[in-house]
Amino acid sequence: MALNESSPTGIHAIMERFRNLLHDGRIGRRVQYKIEEMMKIRKNRFKEFPALEEDLDLVESEEQITFELGLDDEGLEKEEHLDVFRFDPNWSENENDWIEIRREIIGDDNSDASDDSGTGTEEESEEEDDDSDSDDEDDEDGVLVALPEEPSAYSANDKQITEIRDMSETDLINLRRTIYLTIMSSATFEECSHKLSKMDIPIGKEMELINMLIECCSQERTFLRYYGLIAARFCLLHRRWSGAFHEAFIVQYNTIHRLETNKLRNVSKLFSHLLHTDSLSWSCLSAIHLNEDETTSSSRIFLKILIQEMAEAIGIGTLVKRFESDDPETIEWFKEIFPRDNPRKTRYAINFFTSIGLGPLTDGLREYLKNAPKIIMQQAREEAARLKALENENGSDSDTSSVVSSSSSSVSSSSGSSSSYTSSSSGSYASSSTYTSSDESSYSKHRKGRSRSRKSRSKGGSGSGSG
Repeated sequence: MALNESSPTGIHAIMERFRNLLHDGRIGRRVQYKIEEMMKIRKNRFKEFPALEEDLDLVESEEQITFELGLDDEGLEKEEHLDVFRFDPNWSENENDWIEIRREIIGDDNSDASDDSGTGTEEESEEEDDDSDSDDEDDEDGVLVALPEEPSAYSANDKQITEIRDMSETDLINLRRTIYLTIMSSATFEECSHKLSKMDIPIGKEMELINMLIECCSQERTFLRYYGLIAARFCLLHRRWSGAFHEAFIVQYNTIHRLETNKLRNVSKLFSHLLHTDSLSWSCLSAIHLNEDETTSSSRIFLKILIQEMAEAIGIGTLVKRFESDDPETIEWFKEIFPRDNPRKTRYAINFFTSIGLGPLTDGLREYLKNAPKIIMQQAREEAARLKALENENGSDSDTSSVVSSSSSSVSSSSGSSSSYTSSSSGSYASSSTYTSSDESSYSKHRKGRSRSRKSRSKGGSGSGSG
């Protein structure tokens, strides 16, 4: 307000600049809402933001002494020594002087306090009498909490505090009823959003509004954009609402099998509207794990409608660019929708998106699946090289122990060989002594056969020579 009075031209120039930004439409929704609120405050001439609050207006204007300083004035002293704490040995005296000065300017508060003390004692005595009367009554709706026991001198003044606890959740039921009636009775989404934002929903009860909004949306025969605009407005109003919608997305996806087909379609289109308008962060998609083991028929239908609506709203080309971003954080969001850690999951994701008519989303997965054998072989080679390096390191450490073990084994082997030689020589001698008569007969027959063959050869040779 003071700035509006002292420099109206500057305020006008700033507000005109804000108005031009609104007309250009190049700012975000949240900034747009903030500028609109500032315009309303200025329209009311900053009545909600006075230059000086009444509680702080202690000195009358006639007694005020104003010192005006210019930044370009000469002879200004910086007094930088005041920035450093210094111990004041005469602090008590200076403090008493300041108290006297304050009394002269503001007045003495002790007299006012003494004037009120007489009436205060009378009121306190009346309150004590009322409390003593109320101690004898029974309170069926509350819980009586006794104060700790004091010495006998204070036994006459012991009191009981009545603590009332509402276990019927009446306030919560009234809140839900008010939210429902506001949503269903509003003519436009702007009216509904304005009424709901003025309800002052306590912190921690955001899910009551969100669940009621989702429930009303799911009960419609077809999806109404009215609910999507209300949800988008709340996501952009404050961060606590966007965080609550993020949690609601995860809860709805995990329990989507409980909904009927029509309700499932409406809920999916509601969150699709929040995502393609960038009202809700796409990080919530990290809760979706697209594979055969972790999905159900209902969750696949939910994902199908969600992605198809997003592609229809922003275009398949833009959607592909958003999903194939090079940002490491974004890659973490979508790594379970487009899995690349397992070829089986990759084929399942490719088949899923191709069957719902969104094949261009799987170009990166197809390229990965095509090069998967090479990547796996390269990883296997790297793993084998790493294991071999570890074995070499372990082998170099065990060389000294192997030398000691080999020397001991050689000594034991030499002793074993000498004993084996004696046993083998005795065995061979025993085998030579076991020469039987059957061996002699076989040997004589062999000698006779050889002599006959020699005679036949000699006869043949003589016959050929005479011929």
